[in-house]
Amino acid sequence: MRRARQVSAVLFGLVIGLAGCRAAEDRPEAVTDPAVVHTKSGTLRGVVADGHRLFAGIPYAAPPVGALRFASPEPAANWAGERDATRPGPRCVQDPDADLEHGDNSGEDCLTLNVWTPPTGEGRRPVMVWIHGGGFVNGSSDVYDASRLASRGDIVVVTVNYRLGTLGFLAHPALGAPGEVGNYGIADQQAALRWVRDNIAAFGGDPEHVTLAGESAGGTSVCDHLVAPGSAGLFDAAILMSAPCQVQTDLATAERRSIAYATDAGCPDPATAGDCLRGLPVDRLRNPVWYFNIGSDQMTTPVTGTAMLPRAPLSTLDDAADVPVLLGTTRDEFTLFVALRYLRQGQRFTPEEYPELLRQTFGADAAAVAVHYPPDRYGGVPQAYSAAVTDSAFSCVAERMADELPGRVYAYEFNDRSAPAPEVMRTLPFPVGASHSLELRYLFDVGGAPPLNPAQQALADQMIAYWSAFVRTGDPSGEGQPQWPAFDGQWMSLRPDGSRLASDFGEVHQCPFWAGLKGR
Repeated sequence: MRRARQVSAVLFGLVIGLAGCRAAEDRPEAVTDPAVVHTKSGTLRGVVADGHRLFAGIPYAAPPVGALRFASPEPAANWAGERDATRPGPRCVQDPDADLEHGDNSGEDCLTLNVWTPPTGEGRRPVMVWIHGGGFVNGSSDVYDASRLASRGDIVVVTVNYRLGTLGFLAHPALGAPGEVGNYGIADQQAALRWVRDNIAAFGGDPEHVTLAGESAGGTSVCDHLVAPGSAGLFDAAILMSAPCQVQTDLATAERRSIAYATDAGCPDPATAGDCLRGLPVDRLRNPVWYFNIGSDQMTTPVTGTAMLPRAPLSTLDDAADVPVLLGTTRDEFTLFVALRYLRQGQRFTPEEYPELLRQTFGADAAAVAVHYPPDRYGGVPQAYSAAVTDSAFSCVAERMADELPGRVYAYEFNDRSAPAPEVMRTLPFPVGASHSLELRYLFDVGGAPPLNPAQQALADQMIAYWSAFVRTGDPSGEGQPQWPAFDGQWMSLRPDGSRLASDFGEVHQCPFWAGLKGR
């Protein structure tokens, strides 16, 4: 083969079939209706729209309920007749404190995916499997309308739901054999990749030509699959967008916090905790188990030192899958999180608060960070603090990965500092700039913000061309585009006034400084 609370989901409310059924090779009869596809589990009827087809809410695994709660996913059951595939399935259980839909259309029976294709045609198209973000506690596949990527990029796009929060990552030792707890959400993603391998040809996709992609927690998931033994051979290229791949939790820490969580949920006895947790009403498990902080924003994360993830991705980049990688960040990643704390928690980020804010975030390095990120240089405390966390947690992590990944790498920075943001984000006394997740609307139709202006729409068209070219060939460059060479210290700066290569990324984001701070 060729190749806290994370809130991108909060921010936004935040595939080409064959004329014949190639996946079901034991069915030689022709399929004349482009809205009908035969998978190994049964027949689907989807939607044929202008320029694309959509098959939504397809179960790729059995409902993870009862004895399958906190267990590896099992195959989905077959069905008779035509299954309606015109609407997405329920969202997986969300963090209630950051769920704009207040639990509506969510539940445990959520392991479904959506397939977007160009119109039917000859041959098989390359496939992009998209893993959504949301801090591993929020988000869903239905947020990402991939019709433009499918129709303009001539690729098949699969968007995937996976278990989140406590149901996806609780690592209580009573839930399984030693080292086999946690990471149920990552196991779900692997099951979705196996479904793609076994079924995507029925939709006109090429199972030998799969790119795994994701943003934020989805990008971190892709990092995990690059090193997870069980993911080997399931994809041949990767896209990492705004992926803080350091946000992993070691097994001992995850077990300790999971035991405390179970006690608080009413399952304190280690001898019976497994059965107790599987028997609880799901509402008792909606609040996430917290493992990791970026700044002071809490996250649920994958668990390392386990059978699924023997080692953390950043500790083993030399052993990562040798596949082409497109990776990048946004110019002002952390302003989103600062903005949400301002709006939701009333934190004003005053000069008087700055030293303590840095101490809480950077510990013994706070004084050195203050020297390198003075508020007057950045236009105020919110901007200075955002820049410090952007550089340390996102930009310089991405630079290290671009340097160290074994495969060919193409690096970018999304640099539209006037990118449209939801109205509430436009009422702040400081700019959010090219914030975390704002680039997503340039690739997907996600709603929730003003439309792109003509220059931004041209950038969106360019990004779709770059991303789809990478999915097709493992190289984003193409005719009529600024050429994008493999990484050699240069980043493609994606800008509405003209995208261009830049060689000062590490200097702008002070990566030598962060590399020198106690091995950061």
